[in-house]
Amino acid sequence: MNKPGESKVGLNDIMKRAQEMQKKLQEIQKQVADMEVIGQSGGGMVKITMTGQHYAKKVVLDSNLLKDDKAIIEDLIAAAINDATDKIEKNLREKMGSLAGMKMPDGFGGL
Repeated sequence: MNKPGESKVGLNDIMKRAQEMQKKLQEIQKQVADMEVIGQSGGGMVKITMTGQHYAKKVVLDSNLLKDDKAIIEDLIAAAINDATDKIEKNLREKMGSLAGMKMPDGFGGL
């Protein structure tokens, strides 16, 4: 059976590591929010610059594209937005993977 002081040391360790994880999570959230990605479609004929918060900042259309059918242009814009969103989500998953790699004390993994 544990002595009274032993369990408190374990709890303090868990709390310290939880605070470290929370700080790291906040850092990751800021990094993702501050990043910008460029989604592309049509071989680069459509480029959309998007922030990590999923706000479109800039849309660039190749002038040759303007001769195409409106529906094609709309599809290419949607595809470029999806490409940018995929890049943001991939970046977030990679950064969160580093957070998941933090070692937690025994018994904490099931939470």
